Amino acid sequence: MRELALLQTIRLKGRIKRAELAAVDVDPMVGAGLLVDAPMVRLTEAGRARLAELLAAERAGVDAAAADEVYERFVVVNAELKPVITQWQLARDSAGADDVAVVLAAVDRIHAEVVPVITEASALVPRLAVYAERLATALQRAHDGNTSWLTRPMVDSYHTVWFELHEELIGMVGRTRATEGD
Repeated sequence: MRELALLQTIRLKGRIKRAELAAVDVDPMVGAGLLVDAPMVRLTEAGRARLAELLAAERAGVDAAAADEVYERFVVVNAELKPVITQWQLARDSAGADDVAVVLAAVDRIHAEVVPVITEASALVPRLAVYAERLATALQRAHDGNTSWLTRPMVDSYHTVWFELHEELIGMVGRTRATEGD
């Protein structure tokens, strides 16, 4: 995993178990003072500063107009997902099979709309391509009967991955969550 991708993953997660990073040797970054590894891996201030540098360099190589266009397309799809997720969070404990089917159908439709947006975003920032697969995996798990994969926090649920994608796209266009107001 490249330095930028690793640091960004840890930033988006807040903290992460070292076992979840098994394929990555984090020791050099711990040694360099970019990460703390006790009891979970998280960014240090130096790690946050390094990530900011790397993201700025990445953003400098992106066509700003194309990035804005992709982000605006995402905003439209995001507005479609928000009420579906809110509805599900309010009704999930009492949801019957018909309710689950309605929610999954809505998420399927929205998923079909967001995949081309992710494809366009990944043409600008290739590391974003993983979001299509991560979303599809969470959605499949929900379809397989474990609907907690729609909104469960602290795992790669559909909502968690969507939030991370949204953060990535906000950063790609040089904005912040605070300036976006959502």
